[in-house]
Amino acid sequence: MLEINKEYIVTIETLGYEGEGVARINGYPVFIQGALTGERIKIKIIKSKKKFAFGEILEIIDKSDGRKIPDCIYFEKCGGCTLEHLKYDCQLEFKTNRVKECIRKIGGLNDDIVLPTLGMKDGYRYRNKGQFQVDLVDNEVKIGFYSEKSHKIIDIDSCLIQNEESEIIIRIIKKWMKKHSIMPAKKNGAFFGDGILRNIVIRKAFKTNEIMVILVTLHKEISYIEELTKELNSNVTGIKSIIQNINDKDTNWVMGEECITLAGQNYITDYIGDFKFNISALSFFQVNPYQTEVLYNKALEYADLSGSEVVFDAYCGTGTITLFLSQKAKKVYGVEVIEQAIENAKVNATLNNVANAEFFVGKSEEVIPNLIGKGIRPNVIVVDPPRKGCDIKLLDSIGEAKPDRVVYVSCDPSTLARDLKCLEEKGYRTVKVQPVDMFPMTKHVETVALLSKLGVDKHIDVEIKLDELDLTSAESKATYAQIKEYVLEKFGLKVSTLYIAQIKKKCGIEMREHYNKSKKDNQAIPQCTPEKEEAIMDALRHFKMI
Repeated sequence: MLEINKEYIVTIETLGYEGEGVARINGYPVFIQGALTGERIKIKIIKSKKKFAFGEILEIIDKSDGRKIPDCIYFEKCGGCTLEHLKYDCQLEFKTNRVKECIRKIGGLNDDIVLPTLGMKDGYRYRNKGQFQVDLVDNEVKIGFYSEKSHKIIDIDSCLIQNEESEIIIRIIKKWMKKHSIMPAKKNGAFFGDGILRNIVIRKAFKTNEIMVILVTLHKEISYIEELTKELNSNVTGIKSIIQNINDKDTNWVMGEECITLAGQNYITDYIGDFKFNISALSFFQVNPYQTEVLYNKALEYADLSGSEVVFDAYCGTGTITLFLSQKAKKVYGVEVIEQAIENAKVNATLNNVANAEFFVGKSEEVIPNLIGKGIRPNVIVVDPPRKGCDIKLLDSIGEAKPDRVVYVSCDPSTLARDLKCLEEKGYRTVKVQPVDMFPMTKHVETVALLSKLGVDKHIDVEIKLDELDLTSAESKATYAQIKEYVLEKFGLKVSTLYIAQIKKKCGIEMREHYNKSKKDNQAIPQCTPEKEEAIMDALRHFKMI
């Protein structure tokens, strides 16, 4: 372990998944928020663990060419835009590399299939939804966002990734609260009994410029609301809906289930491409409308529909991707476990006069086999799962359904890579992976991947090549002896062939069966320690095996 408060001069080797700089002190990884690849910096150790440590920048000695001065005055306090100190083209490169690393390490695939990330013009003013926290701190109302990894509210007057109208709305609400002593529901981050206003949610439809303001309260009784609605309508163009949402639960959920329309209608209308959507207070809708269209068009392109195909849309949500697919498919079946989402999907289909889409409530891994049992076989299956990725039973169902193509839309490159590896084992080849920057200035990246069903001839071709070579391309790069020598020289650690094999397997590197494998059943197998695992991983990176 490294000593707390001790100072070091380090060089940043890479950026971690969170966008933090990663340096090594005698092989010991240190994570430094705000540092960039290639920079030489002076740091102080602020937290030390058994396997890693955290450092704080004291001085940047040699700056990265990719560093820029953040435009946001709250950058160092707010926990939102963690990459704003990195030039936008470098952000896109970081996200491409992150996806490549996951595809290579977790999926065991060649990262050449990953295309450059599709970005925006500048990465600002893209969010159509803002969720603002409300708190009472030192008897002063604070409205804004949480600071990084805490529940401390950073009072925000301007957010460069939100729409500009939200800033005016927040100022009006804050003035109204002060004038009438309307108390936040929380005081210093905790409910204190005398307050009412928990959160403010603002939604804007970018195609129609319609705006919805949602006041999230602890209970229904709220005073001087007529004055507030009048002020909002007088000073902000486009407000079509003012909603009160009741959330009386001690929970981190922003909104509750009950909504009351205070002024105007209970929805706003927006478009993705040519499709119209009515968005209520509780509706899910992608927060970046510009890039959503890019993402969905790419999914439609990868589906490669001619008008004769049957398509299954697993995890269809409110049917946004389903409607895009319906443009060029013979029939689309959308499946979603949340009943309210399916009701919204049906409304959206009716709103857009889409007659070739049908929706089902249930788990995709159960509904899809039932559809196949009725003689409905898909040519294409599209999946857009939550961050945890696809259920293994759904992947099994896809393997059994044998569609010609699978289009995988993902919000987490790690689980995407894991699931691609599984689908490859079921007879599919990952053709290409396209990252899309839905959340500029942040670490997050969306991805759409295309998988194609392999023919028998391709299976045979691959097997013959591997058999003739008697090793994988990764194995050809370094022997076990070379890896052992590298680890011993750099880290002073001795590692066994077994440990190297365990880590290679973990990284998805194919290996031949060992001739000296134990014949004993249920033999206790020693597992590689975290310290030695990190050293072996470093060697595999050095020899370009991952």
